[in-house]
Amino acid sequence: MTSRAVNSSVSGVHQINRSSRQKWSITGSHRLNSILVGGRNSRQTIPERGGNLAPKKTVRVLDVDGNDVAPVSLNQSGTGDVFTKPGRYFLEEIFTTAAGSDYSKSASSFIVPTASSFMGSSRASSLSAKMSMTRDADDNVQRKRDTVKQQVTENMLDEMVDICLSETDTISLMDMPNTFVSQDDDDAEAIIEGNMLYDELCKNRLGNDKYVIRSMQTFSGAPKSKQTQSDMIAMVDKGTFATLWDIYDSYCEQRETAESEKADFPESAVNATIGQSKGEKGSTVSTVETGSSASLLLEMEMCGASFNTEADLQLIMSSESFRLSLLVMERSVTANVFQPKLALYRTLPILEDPDITVKPEPEEESEESEEDASAPALELLWGFSCDLTKGCNITSMAWNKENTDLLAVGYGDCDSGDQQKPGLICCWSLKNLTWPERVFNCRSCVTSLDFSANNPGQLAVGMYDGNVAIYNVQSLNKRACIASSRACLKKHLHPVWQVTWTRQEMTLSGEDQVEALVSVSADGRIAKWFVCSNGLECIELMKLRKSQNKKKPAGTKKTQESVLSSVTPGLCVDFHPRDSSIYLAGTWDGLIHKCSFSNSQHFLDTYQKHLCPVNHVEWSPFCPDVFLSCSSDWTVQLWKQDLPAPVISFTSVQRAVFTARWSPNWSTVFATLNGQQVEIWDLNSNILYPTIVHYSPPGVRVTSLLFATGTDCVMVGDSDGQVSVYQLKNLNVGEQLDSLEDIINSAIAR
Repeated sequence: MTSRAVNSSVSGVHQINRSSRQKWSITGSHRLNSILVGGRNSRQTIPERGGNLAPKKTVRVLDVDGNDVAPVSLNQSGTGDVFTKPGRYFLEEIFTTAAGSDYSKSASSFIVPTASSFMGSSRASSLSAKMSMTRDADDNVQRKRDTVKQQVTENMLDEMVDICLSETDTISLMDMPNTFVSQDDDDAEAIIEGNMLYDELCKNRLGNDKYVIRSMQTFSGAPKSKQTQSDMIAMVDKGTFATLWDIYDSYCEQRETAESEKADFPESAVNATIGQSKGEKGSTVSTVETGSSASLLLEMEMCGASFNTEADLQLIMSSESFRLSLLVMERSVTANVFQPKLALYRTLPILEDPDITVKPEPEEESEESEEDASAPALELLWGFSCDLTKGCNITSMAWNKENTDLLAVGYGDCDSGDQQKPGLICCWSLKNLTWPERVFNCRSCVTSLDFSANNPGQLAVGMYDGNVAIYNVQSLNKRACIASSRACLKKHLHPVWQVTWTRQEMTLSGEDQVEALVSVSADGRIAKWFVCSNGLECIELMKLRKSQNKKKPAGTKKTQESVLSSVTPGLCVDFHPRDSSIYLAGTWDGLIHKCSFSNSQHFLDTYQKHLCPVNHVEWSPFCPDVFLSCSSDWTVQLWKQDLPAPVISFTSVQRAVFTARWSPNWSTVFATLNGQQVEIWDLNSNILYPTIVHYSPPGVRVTSLLFATGTDCVMVGDSDGQVSVYQLKNLNVGEQLDSLEDIINSAIAR
């Protein structure tokens, strides 16, 4: 049912204000002249205030069949009330609060429309006649409750009326809690018990002093704006016109190029593609082209893989980025394969491979196997070898003084006596155990190597033909040799058996030190080398002359000896670990000379014990006045520099000893090499026999020996071109503090 609009002309202005407490205030003038109700042109005048009011008539609505469909009036007044025409209501009804009406507090009133508002005029007249006949019969039924109407006064019209709008109570018709867990679940009892405890907590929270209601607000994270920038994609339209003969010629030329497998991109195919091709008779056929021919040619060169795949493969294989990627990949694969061996070398834990299943060992073990497992021995970890070094004799080895993972190995056959036989230098790294990092070819056999301490990239090389060279191991090209002594007039004439770098103090305070390269040769000279514009130049530090102390038999004639006969070949040299101006030189005559940088004419001292050439001499890294020497007379001598005779002599087999080296980790441990076996001596346990004896494979001679720095491993080079890395197992060296000095003092006392 649609309500009707009420238009009223009032002498004053009606104002409706809303207070801060949600109240409505309605004020008006003291008189309402007229109210327009429902009908099209119907208007009724409200009588004057205080006059006789006509009785209110009830509006009835009948349908076509005569049924009463009128709604029941919401405001039912008594007999003394003021009635209006059907469809109207008075504003005074809102202010009838004194009569105690139940509908006085209603915020709104319904307007009952007249029959003429929604029916035709003819039907409305008949309907009004019927309504007047039945109006008197229904008045008593609709008025069940008498209402005392209070007269509206001037003061009532001027009063401020507050209408409060409030929310009614919420009526819950049905409460069915949600069920997330089935009652047949295993955890259903625990969940039900938890819900009951929570309900009790909610009931008891009211009136509890410890319960505080606090409002919470969760802020979502601030959105992050990302910006991207890209180059503008330019599109170019290109077109060309080619005849059928041009396409055929291009196809034939591409087929011929694929069959001949040319490395270069066919120029004819490019010309045919861009629209210029030559016919069979030599005439040139030009085509129409749009766009730049140079840019199209560049695109065809970039897409050359479709015409010549092998040329692109060769280009990729020769690129530096591809080589670097292969190097990194090869190192990663090698480190994964040799991880257990490298872990033992570096004393790190071994990572077990879950894909490898280890078979259980038998429980029954013999007593001999248990004794062998606990005995000191050398365990092979791996070997530095490749096809390039297969069958080459190893002559010397040297560790890089800064990068202890880099090992330089010299190869050459010095027993043949051919000075022009080429040699080889390989720089092996622990990051790649299968192939050397650097390979340098030499004109002659390599006899000795040593890295510089001030310039770790410089490697000094002594050769069998008497030349001394310096190589830059950081260089990748063939010009790695930065200096050589081939142009020097004072170069050695015989094989250079040892080269070594030493630091010389330039001031008395010892702060400024310059590194010098020293070499000893079979021509009997010890030379100091320095780099100049023409290569390497040298000055003579010492000439190793023969000793004149031996008496000649009586009756022999004096013969004039030549200059060369008075010089003895030098085989080895080693500088003092604390005083770099003092060094030892071993000679072919079996003598060991103590020399000085400041005196090039006389020896400081001479040690006489060996009967054959002194092959190697080395100072102890723990006791600065103790050194070792080995000779071809089958002995190894332990010397103290202030004593003319050796303190202890060591002899194991009747073979020449080529190398004797101190261990950098233990003061009483040294290793010797005699061609057939490697011996590890521990003076704490035994001074008569070696602690470990390791034999070389049949048909292979061990030729070089070197301890590893920072680990308990030893490098052994052989005549087959392999550097074997061994780990010292079960070597109980005990306490090393002052052990060597105690052993020497006890030997001197005996």
